[in-house]
Amino acid sequence: MVERAILVIGSGIFVGILGMLIKYAGMMHLIAGYEPAQVADEEGLANFIGVNTLYVAVLTVCVGVLEFWKPTADSAWYWGLFGIAIVAIAVRMLRGARHYESPSEHNRTD
Repeated sequence: MVERAILVIGSGIFVGILGMLIKYAGMMHLIAGYEPAQVADEEGLANFIGVNTLYVAVLTVCVGVLEFWKPTADSAWYWGLFGIAIVAIAVRMLRGARHYESPSEHNRTD
């Protein structure tokens, strides 16, 4: 169980580094599906995606700490809660990123 906790904490740290690179260093190429021509506010998008990625990192580290602190067979409740939170953050990121598209992209239908 300690190995799993270390792996989860390490994953959270890695995701946190990605979030910081997006938010603070403006590394937009780390965002999946990023198209520079479609974005009206790059700084706003970097901030939004970076902050939400940091939320995922914090949640991941917290689950890793729970695994390390109290490794029991009854860990399904926090893993289930973690899964729900990650899906909710992903939906928030997908929907919220549209606010940073240029107006011409909002009117486009494919």
